[in-house]
Amino acid sequence: MIRSYIALGSNLNLPKQQVLRAIKTIAATPGCELFAQSHLYGSVAVGPGTQDNYVNAVIAIDTTLSATSLLNTLQAIETQHQRERTVRWAARTLDLDLLLYGNANIHTPELTVPHPRMFDRDFVLRPLADIAPKALLRHYLRDKLGDHAELDYSDNENLWVLESDDKAITS
Repeated sequence: MIRSYIALGSNLNLPKQQVLRAIKTIAATPGCELFAQSHLYGSVAVGPGTQDNYVNAVIAIDTTLSATSLLNTLQAIETQHQRERTVRWAARTLDLDLLLYGNANIHTPELTVPHPRMFDRDFVLRPLADIAPKALLRHYLRDKLGDHAELDYSDNENLWVLESDDKAITS
């Protein structure tokens, strides 16, 4: 089994439910076992035009699937959720990103692991910090943080922990 981390995000069609359903679907996928789930976070959309806020999370799974098979599975789940790939960073029903696949470094036309933009996104790093070992985060963030810097992921105007009845997510 290979420990893998997957980021989830949605800002269309009941995003909180989209994310929670996707987690259940991934956990029920043959060859995948849910190991950990972050808190749900709200985040301000980054992308073209005015968009609703996102719901974000990260899960850790243990999998027997190859990285390519896992990517294909995640894309199939996105399709089940009516994901449309028309404009980069546009609003979406579901976005699933394979962040880490064990300690593999993968660079193919279809897949790059570690995810190339994960280290620049608080809406990925903060949920990842909920569930990933600090040593793992430090390994990947050493160049940005230095050897002894502390990770600080406090709520801010662009990212916050969602409460079960959070009204900030309206769609």
